[in-house]
Amino acid sequence: MKRISILALLAAVVLMTVYMFLTLYDENLKIGRMWETPAVRPYEEPMLIMEKAVIPVKGGEAVFRGLRGEDLISPFENSDPQVIEAGKSLYFIYCAQCHGKYFDGNGTVGQSFHPLPGDLQSVRVQSRPQGILFKEISYGIPNGRQPPLATTIAVMDRWRIITYLKSLGPRE
Repeated sequence: MKRISILALLAAVVLMTVYMFLTLYDENLKIGRMWETPAVRPYEEPMLIMEKAVIPVKGGEAVFRGLRGEDLISPFENSDPQVIEAGKSLYFIYCAQCHGKYFDGNGTVGQSFHPLPGDLQSVRVQSRPQGILFKEISYGIPNGRQPPLATTIAVMDRWRIITYLKSLGPRE
């Protein structure tokens, strides 16, 4: 019993020492403490007032978002080798982590998703119009795991990726 009391007293002394050290550190050496950095003190200065007509409501992504996928047409020729090569490069930057290097949905990151990423060479994907693929890549797929990539991948690069994917054809 005496041993347990001594151990409890020793643990209490150690905890109190640690607590006093942290308190001393927080009160006297505030350099580098998270709550003292400017990043966590929002609204210290008055917020800027945004001028009218700063946010575009016409052109850009608004055009693509507003149209049906069937009505969107790729600006690239489907057989242009430069576009296909650029699309291939972009695919391996943005898409291969989920859809895999063989386009089968077996990418490293994609294996943690439910449902798993789709096979991009499946007849279902390859038969879809390019505009629908563009909208799915850009704004995601409802009830699916395709994240919206409109803010990640530039418009023309999305079209290049689609041109590359369409050049692969269905898996045989």
